[in-house]
Amino acid sequence: MRAIRQHEFGGPEVLRIEEVPDPTPGPGQVRIRVEAAGVHRLDTSIRAADLPPTMPRPELPMTPGREVAGVVDEIGEGVDEAWQGAKVVAHLGVGSSGGYAELAVADEKQLYLRPDGLEPADAVAAIGTGRTSAAVLEDAQITPDDVVVVTSAAGGMGAILLQGIRNAGARAVGLAGSDAKLEIARGFGAQTVVDYRKDGWLERLRAEEPRITVLLDGLGGDVPRQVYAHLEAEGRMVRFSGDQDGYEGGAKIIDILGPRVLGRIKEFERASLEAAADGTRKPYVGSAFPLAAAAAAHRALEARETTGKVVLLA
Repeated sequence: MRAIRQHEFGGPEVLRIEEVPDPTPGPGQVRIRVEAAGVHRLDTSIRAADLPPTMPRPELPMTPGREVAGVVDEIGEGVDEAWQGAKVVAHLGVGSSGGYAELAVADEKQLYLRPDGLEPADAVAAIGTGRTSAAVLEDAQITPDDVVVVTSAAGGMGAILLQGIRNAGARAVGLAGSDAKLEIARGFGAQTVVDYRKDGWLERLRAEEPRITVLLDGLGGDVPRQVYAHLEAEGRMVRFSGDQDGYEGGAKIIDILGPRVLGRIKEFERASLEAAADGTRKPYVGSAFPLAAAAAAHRALEARETTGKVVLLA
């Protein structure tokens, strides 16, 4: 099979397509003929070995990728035969899990049947990006009285979060980095949009939305810090960027990356797939690349040139 292989840590150029032996599922595992694989910002950090101390470097060489959708073409010992030939989606776990390939191995317990009508790329977005979005929306506890700012509003999570805000009857505000991205945010429910790359963006935001009660941030850096400073005292920020510096005092901050969420991952995955299937929170796949172009996908993601969920098509 063809797979993306990484023999050293570094920039996107270390990701190369190679011919490797087909994997064989072990006991309790299945093999998936991959149709779509998710590309996540964490994948770029793993590739570059730019990881927090709590997350060990993967062993090299490796095949990256943690989210896949496709068809089960082989089952291992002890696996329910009903999975043979099933259309599935799976999150393969943290680290280098072999998703950037034509064939991937998953534990039976990681599998979900792909809902009817949900395309492979959309299912990949739901199993990864969607599950985190479900956790964010639960913790944000949004009500119709809220005014909610979403950073990276044209990204895969941004699009889902904007739909969740709309569903709650609240006012949605999208921050993004170009006119094209602002239009995407509008399309998913943002009533006010602001380009944070333009001079005076914060003044414009404050003029259009003098009252901000909730901030949902996966961007990190100066932009969310400046918005946070203008949250109402009784407001809250739900943070999923991992950036924890510069937020002293002020409104309540809820970090969703941690044991509480990890302990409920399956619950959030199921909720996300159901919402994707019924259209309540539809995934947005804005950037698709062929498998062989994994390096280009990483380069575009790091340069903030992508929109929506980024996927590789095998």
